[in-house]
Amino acid sequence: MMSAVEDAPCKLTVCRGCCCGTKKKVPGVDHDAQLARLGAIDDHSARRVPVRTSKCLGICFQANVVVVQPSATGRAAGGRPVWLGEMTEDDLLEAVDDWIFEGGPGLAPLPAALEDHVTSKDAKKPKKRKKARGDKLKDPEAKRLKAEKRHKKDRKDKKKSKKKKKKAEKA
Repeated sequence: MMSAVEDAPCKLTVCRGCCCGTKKKVPGVDHDAQLARLGAIDDHSARRVPVRTSKCLGICFQANVVVVQPSATGRAAGGRPVWLGEMTEDDLLEAVDDWIFEGGPGLAPLPAALEDHVTSKDAKKPKKRKKARGDKLKDPEAKRLKAEKRHKKDRKDKKKSKKKKKKAEKA
């Protein structure tokens, strides 16, 4: 007979506090309902999956972050915690539920719906690519605006020089 520790279910860690789970960072998501939904997940043995919240998991640019930890059996089979970022839609939570029901990390393949959301605790925020000077000029709209600006400046300069000439002739 397995002990309770040997047969522990998957566990979830949900980032809430710093950025994840806030309307300011991720507007349009019912964060409380998400947390309640995750808290209602049962595994294939009808065991409630423990959910703990963390104040910050450190990869705020991928809010909302959920970590799925394998069950004891999944860990024994080689499963490791899977970090999921940008978990903002109900169908993604449903995919987590289905995956855990099938066994979770180490026992069941990652659902296709979650593949693009896999991240890690070491994820780095992608740097915004700086536009090279040449890139700006390749954009036809940028070229047009620059030419228009230059044309306006030239017209303004011509008007100023005409005024100066008239003043000089009067004097």
